[in-house]
Amino acid sequence: ISLLRGDFTWNSVSGRTVGLKPVPLRSLSELERVRLQHVAFRRLFRDRYLDCHITIPKYGHKHKTSLMRKLDSLSKEKSKDKETTPQAFGIPLSQVISNDRTHRQRNDPLREEHSDPTELMLSFLHHNSSFKRGNKEFSSSNSSLSSTSETPNESPLFITPDAAPRTRRRGGVSVDCITDLDDNQSRLLEALQLSLPVEAVGNRKKCHDKKLSLNPIYRQVPRVVDLCCQHLEKHGLQTVGIFRVGSSKKRVRQLRMEFDQGWEVQLDEEHSVHDVAALLKEFLRDMPDPLLTRELYTAFINTMSLDYSDQESAIQLLIFLLPPCNSDTLQRLLCLLSTVAAHAKDSLDNDGHPITGNKMTSLNLATIFGPNLLHKQKNSDKEFSVQSFARAEESTAIISVLRRMINIYDTLFLVPADLQHEVLMSVQETDPDVVDYLLRRKASQYSQAFLEQETPSL
Repeated sequence: ISLLRGDFTWNSVSGRTVGLKPVPLRSLSELERVRLQHVAFRRLFRDRYLDCHITIPKYGHKHKTSLMRKLDSLSKEKSKDKETTPQAFGIPLSQVISNDRTHRQRNDPLREEHSDPTELMLSFLHHNSSFKRGNKEFSSSNSSLSSTSETPNESPLFITPDAAPRTRRRGGVSVDCITDLDDNQSRLLEALQLSLPVEAVGNRKKCHDKKLSLNPIYRQVPRVVDLCCQHLEKHGLQTVGIFRVGSSKKRVRQLRMEFDQGWEVQLDEEHSVHDVAALLKEFLRDMPDPLLTRELYTAFINTMSLDYSDQESAIQLLIFLLPPCNSDTLQRLLCLLSTVAAHAKDSLDNDGHPITGNKMTSLNLATIFGPNLLHKQKNSDKEFSVQSFARAEESTAIISVLRRMINIYDTLFLVPADLQHEVLMSVQETDPDVVDYLLRRKASQYSQAFLEQETPSL
């Protein structure tokens, strides 16, 4: 069992000393991210005074019934030219992620077929470690990771039939297998860091003994969001009034149709920056549940009533409560918005020539995006405006929350050492042998980060 030394420094079973450092949220394993949600949840009640009820947002298609009713109604109205179910717009975020994976499988089946080398490697390591154990008893009830009642927001996982061996389940490594790995095997396993993305809810069944991966979750950002952000970062940073200037409704409607029908969309320099910006806003506006979720609406609003020095920590803890697809998508969006804001002012190039800024400060961007990322109910007229979603006194807080997020983006998705410490303590209470593996992986990540910093850029 890994032992605590103090000051967020741990001793691994192998004798390695690991001092915890801030790490990117997405570098945490699926198990750690689930535990982090509960650590953040407890911390909000222990240290913060948000004066509201807080719940961890549910992960799944909670709007599925109402959505299907709307789609049925839509199909009846347009029965003459039957439309297929949209693949990107106006559907739950987790379903968009699932549809994107299906799209990748359809367009590159060979790559997807071999996209999870972890299963092959885990199978090899499992048989090898079993050989080394000899007649050692194998107890699945005491050695496997499970998500029971302490994970109220169930992560949609790729669940194989119960009869399948554990090495065939996503990230389902037994504790006995992990602790029997030698250093070379451990490094080989640590290199396979990505778990599969979310699958469609239709392929998921509630199973209390399902595995939680010891590897980071595959980045869950919708294809349409990622492509729009890439296009705007490449072509739109110097565009004055980006996100404010009008677009061609016809061209935006065409792009939306292409994404909704699952086409292979390529956004290049021929596409108008304003059309792509409008498409991104439209995607966020039409989400059945806002990106920051309705469950956390009041909590996010109330962070603005805290002392300024406490606001960043409270916002960060609330972000840690979000489902992975929400936090990953938020991180991608904030990366874009912070980059756009960094180019708001006029500047000079290397030759001293003036470069016109885009005029879109963090305040301007927050005014546009805030009401669609954080609101209580859907706006009937679909206007991208502040007053449509909240009372006037709340609209200022909505804008302030997002503006703060944009300004502190660089540190917002870094998990502090003290929270990691609480996560490891939580894991040690239930799965002590797993902690040593997590510490070895953290030490490997720290070493890699140090080497990258020391290596001079060419």
